[in-house]
Amino acid sequence: MTKAEIRKIAGLRRKTLFEEDVDAYSKRLLDLFSSLDLSSIKVIHVFLPIADKNEPNTFLIIDWLTIYHPEIRIIVPKADFNSSLMINYVYKGRKGLVKSLYGILEPEMGELHSGGVDMVLIPMLAFDLQGYRVGYGKGFYDRFLQDIDVFKIGLSFFDPVDRIDDINEHDVRMDSCITPDRIYRF
Repeated sequence: MTKAEIRKIAGLRRKTLFEEDVDAYSKRLLDLFSSLDLSSIKVIHVFLPIADKNEPNTFLIIDWLTIYHPEIRIIVPKADFNSSLMINYVYKGRKGLVKSLYGILEPEMGELHSGGVDMVLIPMLAFDLQGYRVGYGKGFYDRFLQDIDVFKIGLSFFDPVDRIDDINEHDVRMDSCITPDRIYRF
């Protein structure tokens, strides 16, 4: 299937989830995430969930990291839709977040992060058995990940599709993907 076909099917599938499903799946993602070895991680980029799109509640992961790994610096993105690039800010808590015109929680202002990143949690609609993902189609994460050497983990509520047919040279392969039932390694 093509990205457009997968995007349509996966978007509809996620849209039909009940709030209780999103909560339960998000907790199971956290359970598996918390089993990872984070001993070498100093900076982690975590996407902030778009609740209206039933994305995984990454605040559970952020809260867990804050309690169990306070030495890890958490950074969150702010999207620039004019350039299709992301700017990373140091996460200082939920009070500093506002909804953008696109309904995305972002830091209003704060400390910019300009150093390295060790791990990135990546939003997606779907992924395949080769480690490629389907997002919303704007390419923010593909651009962000293109030139950095970082451990890339996707978070998905659903199992992978066999293959995405229209992968191109700009698509960045993930290292792992966590679903509510298992961790896929690529």
